[in-house]
Amino acid sequence: MAPLSPAQAQERLNIVATTGMIADAAHQVGGERVEVRGLMGPGVDPHAYRQTRTDILAMMRADLVLWHGLYLEAQMESFLRGLEARRRVVALAEFIPPELLIAHDTYKDHYDPHIWMDPELWQKVVGAVRDVLIEEWPEHEAEFRANAEKHLAQIAEMSAYAKQVLATVPEGGRALVTAHDAFNYFARAYDFEVLGVQGISTESEAGLNRISELVDVLVQREISAVFVESSVSDRNIRALVEGAAARGHKVEVGGQLFSDAMGRGGTYEGTYIGMIDHNVTTIARALGGEAPERGMHGRLAAGS
Repeated sequence: MAPLSPAQAQERLNIVATTGMIADAAHQVGGERVEVRGLMGPGVDPHAYRQTRTDILAMMRADLVLWHGLYLEAQMESFLRGLEARRRVVALAEFIPPELLIAHDTYKDHYDPHIWMDPELWQKVVGAVRDVLIEEWPEHEAEFRANAEKHLAQIAEMSAYAKQVLATVPEGGRALVTAHDAFNYFARAYDFEVLGVQGISTESEAGLNRISELVDVLVQREISAVFVESSVSDRNIRALVEGAAARGHKVEVGGQLFSDAMGRGGTYEGTYIGMIDHNVTTIARALGGEAPERGMHGRLAAGS
């Protein structure tokens, strides 16, 4: 008789995921059949995150390690590649065909990793999670497929909501000024322009020239709102506000967006659907569009 797989020998599949978005997808698809541990919590920048001793131990003991890939977890990449010889380690974003990705602004043959900002692209990651779980535990294929279909329908509903409310933002006001270029897929999906202080990675430096250039844009185009990010320092965004004020143009912080990490665990904003709902609703309302104050189904935290 063939030996039992780790999943068959226990009640749940032990999964370690790097980002909160990946952890949420694994939880949604795996349901009661999985135990998911996410390494990066709220406010954590995956570009700069380095694995701790506790993380290493958790990954070594896991049945399955899921990570994003596309060089998002830049400081963990060599460790995760090396771990492939000892554990099932899957870079989920790398299942997406290159022709659907946005090329990196600096490095040849690299791509912008922030694909979760386009729900229709994120559906492909959820599909990849489904397929990997089925490979790991084929006895529960029907359950994994049913869970995935339910979550994919939720994402499709969110995508439709996003298109509806973001279309109400006046065309001349569809400029999204943020700390770094995490919203390029969002911009492509919803016909916005992204003006990031830093590049795709938060590791890039934001020089005084770049800040001065963006202040010029804010003043010349009369952009009235900029956005801070939950996982990136607001220092540069505050510099933009102050620079515009010095030139007689008032710019407000339109809200805090979830860029590279979701909200607190146990909250609606701590799920992928809640994360996108928060971002879409905040952006639409701050830039002159129409969106319900509490989001798609009234679940956003008051004042979020």
